[in-house]
Parts: sequence; C-alpha cells; structure tokens
Amino acid sequence: MKRALSLLFLLALLNACDDGNLTQEDISFDEVSTQSCSTNNILYKLKEQEALLLKVPENTFTSELTAANDTIELDINTTTNRVVYRFYNGTVATDNICETIAPATPVITDQWTATDGKILIVTTTKKETDATTNRTKITGYNHNITFKNVTFAKTSGTQVYETFPFGDYTTSATNLPFNFNQTLEKCSSSNEVYDYNTSEALILKIDPSLIVNQATALNSPRTGLIGSSSNVLTYRLFTGGLVTADYFCNTTTPSTPTVSQEWTGVAGVSGVSGIIEVTTTTNGPNTFKHTIVLKKVSLQKGISDFTLGDSYILGDLFTTN
Repeated sequence: MKRALSLLFLLALLNACDDGNLTQEDISFDEVSTQSCSTNNILYKLKEQEALLLKVPENTFTSELTAANDTIELDINTTTNRVVYRFYNGTVATDNICETIAPATPVITDQWTATDGKILIVTTTKKETDATTNRTKITGYNHNITFKNVTFAKTSGTQVYETFPFGDYTTSATNLPFNFNQTLEKCSSSNEVYDYNTSEALILKIDPSLIVNQATALNSPRTGLIGSSSNVLTYRLFTGGLVTADYFCNTTTPSTPTVSQEWTGVAGVSGVSGIIEVTTTTNGPNTFKHTIVLKKVSLQKGISDFTLGDSYILGDLFTTN
C-alpha cells in the first residue's frame, strides 16, 4: 500500500511540474518570411493558425554600421520591446495583425507573452553588382534577429528558450542618385574639384601635380591614389534645401543644406584600386581639358562600402594658361 501511495504521489508531482511546454521546433518559423505593418512598428511571421509578433521602436533598425557583427541588444519587456506568440482558431492573415480594428475571425485562442530575455540584432548590407561595369549598389540592410534566454508566460506556466531565432528583416537603403553632368569646377583658393546637382555633390581634393596645363602623351595619363590628406574623395547627399555653387570653396562648410549622408573614398593601393587617372588635351588656344577617371574606387561610411566600378568618369575640368 505504501509503495502504491508513493507511486501515486510521484505521478501527481510530475504532472504538477508539467506546464505543457512545447519544444522549440513546435513554434519554429524558420521557413517563414518576416513581414511588417506599414502603420506601426510590428514585425510578424504567420504560419497557418499561428503568429509570432515583435514590436520595437521604429529607429531600432539602423543603417549606420560601425563594426562587423556589431550587435544591438534590447531587453524584452511588455511595453516597448514586445514579443508575442499567438494561436488562432483559423487561418491568420495580415489584417489580423496590422488593422486597427482587426477582423472578428479567426479568434485568438491562446497567447504567450515574453516577459524576459534579450533581443539581439546584427545588421549587414545587401548589394547588387552591375555585371558590365562591376559597380556595386547598396539596395538594403539585412537585420538578423535572435531572442536569447527568452521566457514566455503561458496560461499553464512558462516556456524558456536559451536561443530562439526570429529570422531576417530587410529594410531599404536610401538611393544615392549619382546624377552628375560630369562638368567639373575647381576652387580658385584650394585644390578642390567638384561636381554637383541640386541634391548631391562629389568633391575631390586633388593633388595639384595631376592638373597641369600640358597635354599628356597618348595612353599615358597622370596617375594618383585616393588618400586621406591628398586626393581625398567625398560624396555628400543633402536634404533641407538645394545645393548651389555657393556651397563650395568656403573656409567653413555651410550648415545648409543639411548633409544626410557622407561617404569617403577608400585609400587606394598602387596598381590595384583607388586609382585616379587624368588625361589632358588642348582645347583651343591656351585652353586645356583635364578628364578625370576613377579606377576601381570605393566609397565607405562606417563599415558599409560600395564601388564605383572598374572605371568611373568623374568629369572634365577646363583650365587656361
């Protein structure tokens, strides 16, 4: 009898400890793409009658990359950094997540709310390459999201995961137009050569030995390398006003229009990358045309970078004796 009572007690204890936990695979959304609501900050994944929701501040997903595998870390809570897993009694759709007044069906039958843990986000750039010119373009940013030591509160207890992958979320990149007319100007008081339109500018602080009023021999351009003190290349994208000629050649850079993005040339390697070529021809009496070409030049901001391709024509600069 005592042995039977002991067995019954043990079974009761085991049942009391069983909180209905599901294994991680039971709520895996690995094969499901991340979607986002246009009217709020909710990211979500849908799978038949299940939804996994993440809500964080809108400015969480940055394009300012500072170090490889740099990780944004957020504390999970029930207000600003929320993680919720829902079950429905029918097929769930976007309207059930994003609409202010959600459809009446399907109905939420259960909800797990994350009460503790970390949200880890690692951001990398997405690029595409022009097969003809080898020029690259940043098309977006990929944000890989993982939950660490996340605790879900359920109606029947808690569920804890040491590592729970949410997946990837992609944001678009601001387009850099590079819509220049390739007619260059040069500051009379400095070695800055520039091209611009109403919203962007390319500025090259060029080594003066590359701009000489003497024709170069056929197929023998003057050459230099992109550097950090001489031959400094800068690209700027502006907001809050139109770029005019008055912006350039000032001792102090004007505060308006506002620079929204600034990219700098990557230092060149002789015979390999970051090469400047200047070909000079006569253009009438005492007039010269200097055609500046950038070979395998890259621009960077933080740890993000893109290349202007094998050969990029910066433009023509006209000078006189």
